[in-house]
Amino acid sequence: MTLNPTRLMATALAAALLTAPISAQQDERARVLDQQIERIFKANEFALPRFGPARWLEDGTAYTSVERAPGTDAGWDIVRYDAATGARSVLIPGSRLAPTGATKPVEIADYVWSDDGSRLLVFTNTQKVWRQNTRGDYWVLHLKSGALKQLGGGAPPSTLMFAKFSPDATRVGYVRANNIYVESIDDGRITQLTTDGSETTINGTSDWVYEEEFGVRDGFRFSPDGRSIVYWQFDTTGVGIFSLINNTDSLYPVITRIPYPKAGTTNSAARVGVVSAAGGATQWIKTEGDPRNSYLARIGWIDANTVSIQQLNRQQNRNDFLTADVKTGAVKRVFRDESNSWVDIVEEVPWIDGGRTFLWMSERDGWQHVYRVPREGGDGQLITKFDADVTDIAGFDEKGGWMYFRASPGDAGQRYLYRSKLDGSGAPERVTPSTQPGTHRYDVAPGGKLAFHTYSQFDRPPVTDVIELPSHKALRTLTDPSAVVAKLQPVLKTTVEFFRIDIGEGVILDGYMLKPSTFDASKSYPVISHVYGEPAAQTVNDAWGGNGMLFHRALAEAGYVVLSVDNRGTPAPRGADWRKVVYGTVGDLSSKDQAAAIRALTAKYPFLDRTRIGVWGWSGGGTNTLNAMFRFPDVYQVGVSVAPVPDQTLYDTIYQERYMGLPQENPEGYKIGSAINFAEGLQGKLLVVHGSGDDNVHAQGTERLINRLIELGKPFDAMIYPNRSHSISEGAGTSLHVYELIARYFLQHLPPGAR
Repeated sequence: MTLNPTRLMATALAAALLTAPISAQQDERARVLDQQIERIFKANEFALPRFGPARWLEDGTAYTSVERAPGTDAGWDIVRYDAATGARSVLIPGSRLAPTGATKPVEIADYVWSDDGSRLLVFTNTQKVWRQNTRGDYWVLHLKSGALKQLGGGAPPSTLMFAKFSPDATRVGYVRANNIYVESIDDGRITQLTTDGSETTINGTSDWVYEEEFGVRDGFRFSPDGRSIVYWQFDTTGVGIFSLINNTDSLYPVITRIPYPKAGTTNSAARVGVVSAAGGATQWIKTEGDPRNSYLARIGWIDANTVSIQQLNRQQNRNDFLTADVKTGAVKRVFRDESNSWVDIVEEVPWIDGGRTFLWMSERDGWQHVYRVPREGGDGQLITKFDADVTDIAGFDEKGGWMYFRASPGDAGQRYLYRSKLDGSGAPERVTPSTQPGTHRYDVAPGGKLAFHTYSQFDRPPVTDVIELPSHKALRTLTDPSAVVAKLQPVLKTTVEFFRIDIGEGVILDGYMLKPSTFDASKSYPVISHVYGEPAAQTVNDAWGGNGMLFHRALAEAGYVVLSVDNRGTPAPRGADWRKVVYGTVGDLSSKDQAAAIRALTAKYPFLDRTRIGVWGWSGGGTNTLNAMFRFPDVYQVGVSVAPVPDQTLYDTIYQERYMGLPQENPEGYKIGSAINFAEGLQGKLLVVHGSGDDNVHAQGTERLINRLIELGKPFDAMIYPNRSHSISEGAGTSLHVYELIARYFLQHLPPGAR
């Protein structure tokens, strides 16, 4: 066997990270920290009670949920609750979901009711497609007769996707092997609607990049009358193939080939078609433009003869809302949203006034607001009249003339419920009580009179209850985290401190800080800055952060001050200018803001030791950790970069081009934005971590970075997790190992404790 010295050295370095000795005075801190990380990621001691999956029933006064049936192997009961009183009845005992001849009922991964409530569709035996459990088996239960039937006509196990009832509940549509089928429930007759599905032709679901960046998975819809189906078709021919190599699970490597369009390369050709649910030829919708250089991001039905489509151009700075005649395929543009940077898709376009009016979210006036637009088109009427962003629409009381939505005008890290009149009159009204600061989530019932409400704070685990609207009166508590709260009391004894820091030129950033319980302001402490910094997420949220937050608390208790700052360009509700100032050079301004925040904080707070600054992050945060270590070696001494994108040309078309434009049109921006081009600046200690099976952010980028650092003669450490995805969570012990690795690296190279 021939040894590669470079590879051998890198492997030895990585293997040593968990076992390298630390100084004697740190032994106790390390032991306690390890114990706490094990409690979080191994023993799972702080897991919170779950609610659901719950489904509101159509009248908006009751809901169903899934609960473990009493008895061994008794399965799961589907239970009905009166939302206001809590009156409980078992609609479907788990025993009714046992197939003939089976010893136990099927497991319920998800379920859905038919529109008339007469049948139940159960999803089970699931398998992942990319990162979602979207392939499995489906069973239909007829409530009156008790008949339980598996769909698919003898199809291989776990091969059906996205099954759904027709409006009259007599048929179910689903996808198998990239083709769409409709099955008659009573007689089992199966009609295959598409026949050209293959590795490169995808019907009724999506390609990789649409799934990851647009959230397109369920790729077909029944018409309101059940006579037709609208669906996506993707042709991946010509899309670059990325190969993932599994070296560990068999004698010879297994290669998974994924059509993955990297920035500036060829996309799938997407089109939308309508086909009779009884079979026949497809009528293709006649959208304009090159199907490989535009995006059909959303589809839906307006009525039985008309579908809607959101079409974006390749640069994603224009979103056209189209209506299409299903008989001719002719389209009409009824609304256009444009920007000098990018526009976002509207996740769901609500229709009101009996289908005569739709609601559209846009940043056209500098805030993300909701507009009321007639079906025939027009500029739209503003209905959220305030200087603040609408983060999402929560629900409607259309009879009363109200739309419910979330916003947070005063604090970008919080979320509250508001309501506005659908006719655009008056200013928005806050519904969430002022006595409940923090983050609130809502699932509003049909009719808008009740809602599931989940409330949490940074130091307060979430509680879900049923509330009345618009009074916000709590009717019933649905989850009780008191047992976990008791365990958490010692962990949460030091409360979080939120702050705002002025970094100059009128720019003020939001942040939070966690300190050790033994904190002494007269001494100085090492700092670990947790960073994300990309346009996809915030880190500074007054909301329960789960295991990630508990990990940061464990680091703080070990003797660090842990902090995080949201730079400009993160999706905080602080106006469109705040979010879009990074356009074309993502990575540049974010790293400057982060470094400026550290400088300002260490100048303001003497207990932050400016000579002991660490930084870490995952995904976009891993990228910005590289930016920090390479661009600002005078600020940061130690960094841990997990699953980064060192070179932006290696990431996918939809995400990267949305914020950067195409590489061919913005080569200088991609150069300035990519951390790998600044690797010569590395002076401190750096650990880079990646999963070799990451289909999202490919380890290819980390390997290129390793080559660059070797070329530059820079010492660094690296850890590769075989076959793990972007979450690096697959396999026994993996999550524990990752977080112990991160903690150990800081313990070794950024010793905790006051000076």
